[in-house]
Amino acid sequence: MPRFLVFAIPIILDIYCLIELAQADAEKVRTMPKWLWAFAILLLPIIGALCWFLFGRPSNDGGGGWGKDPEPLAPDDDPEFLKSLRH
Repeated sequence: MPRFLVFAIPIILDIYCLIELAQADAEKVRTMPKWLWAFAILLLPIIGALCWFLFGRPSNDGGGGWGKDPEPLAPDDDPEFLKSLRH
């Protein structure tokens, strides 16, 4: 079983990275173009995948977690808009 994992883990990791790369927006991918990331992940199985996680993945600007506060969805959620109504 451990011999199987030595081959399976890098393959699964590469497949995951390639799927994530395919779903990523081309303008938000960092450091290199998407096609070059695909070559790096395929030609350098573990190193390419780790580099994708560290240097290539788009940053999470969705507003959740540790990122910046999300933009208001409605006017009544926007404090600036509510201040303008008081005048």
